[in-house]
Amino acid sequence: MSDARFFRRSGPFPLAEVAAAVGGTLADGMDGERLIEDVAPLDGAGANDLSFLDNRKYIGAYEASKAGFCLVIQEFAERAPAGMAAVVCEAPYLAFALAARMFYPPAAPAPWISPDARIADSAVLGEGCRVEAFVVIGPGASIGARCHIESGASLGEGIVLGDDCRVGAGATLLCCLLGSRVSVDPGARVGTQGFGFAVGPRGPVRIPHTGRVVIEDDVEIGANTTIDRGTTGDTFIGRGTMIDNQVQIAHNVQIGRGCILAGQAGLAGSSQMGDYAMIGGKSGLANHVKLGKGARVGAQSGVADDLAEGGTYLGAPAIPIKDFWRQQVALRRLVRRGKGA
Repeated sequence: MSDARFFRRSGPFPLAEVAAAVGGTLADGMDGERLIEDVAPLDGAGANDLSFLDNRKYIGAYEASKAGFCLVIQEFAERAPAGMAAVVCEAPYLAFALAARMFYPPAAPAPWISPDARIADSAVLGEGCRVEAFVVIGPGASIGARCHIESGASLGEGIVLGDDCRVGAGATLLCCLLGSRVSVDPGARVGTQGFGFAVGPRGPVRIPHTGRVVIEDDVEIGANTTIDRGTTGDTFIGRGTMIDNQVQIAHNVQIGRGCILAGQAGLAGSSQMGDYAMIGGKSGLANHVKLGKGARVGAQSGVADDLAEGGTYLGAPAIPIKDFWRQQVALRRLVRRGKGA
C-alpha cells in the first residue's frame, strides 16, 4: 500500500469497472461489484488489492499470492488460488498500468505563487500555475495553464511551456520549446550548450550553439538527464517519448514519437531514433547514426552504423541479436577447446 503522506489514492472501484477500463474480461458468475481498493505486487497484495502476472517465472508467487484480484493471460486464469478473481487480458502489464492510473491519477497542482519566486515582469503564466520557492523565470518566458514549477528550478529567457507541464526541483530550461503535459524531473538540464568544437592548430575552437530544443506533447524526461540545444538547427524529441534518468542527448539529435531511452544511454550529435525505437541502459549511438523505426538496442550496446527498422540488436558494435548470440556460442566453444588442448 502506498504512503498516504506522498500519494493520494482514488477509489475504491468495482471489479467490473476496472476490467472494462483495462480491456479485461471476467469469468461467468464472477461478482463484478466486488470493490478493489488498491494495486500491489503479487507478494504484497491483500484481499482487496489488484495485482498482475506478466512473467512465467513469477507463477509460484502468483499461486501463493493473497491478492483478491489479478490481471493474467487466459493460460494462467485457471491456476488462480482460491479467493482470487482472475481478470483475463492480452497484456497484463499494460492493463496494470492503466488500472494503476485509475487509482493514482495525475493530480493538478494547487495554484500558488511563492513570494520567494523571482518572475520577470515580461514572463506570462497561464491560469492555475504553481510556482514554488526560489524558482527563477526569465524575461519573455511563456508558461501554460496549470503548470507546476518546483522549488529551485530555473526557466530561461523566452522559453515556452504548454499546458499541464511539470518542472522538477532544481531543473534548468534554456532555449527550449515544450509542448503540453511534458514532465521534467529534478536536476534535468534542457537546452544547454552542446559539445561542439572545431579542431585547430592551437587547440579546439568553440562553435556557438544557436539552435533550440523542441519537445512535443506527453514527453517525460528523467532526473539529471541532459539535452543539448542544436548547433544551428534544433534538437527534437517527438510526442510520447520516455527518457530515463542520467541520459545524454547531444546537439541536433532527432528522436521520433513514442521512443524509450533507458538510464545512462547516450546519443551523440545528429544521431536519429525512428518512431517507437528503444535503446537500453548504458547504450550509445555514434554521430549521425540512424536507428530505424521500431528498432530495439539492448543494454550496453554501441551503435556505430545505421540499423534497420524493426530489428533487435545487441553488442558493441551492435549487430542483429541472433548473430550476437551465435558469436557468443562460437566464442565459448573456442574457449572450451583451448582448455582441452
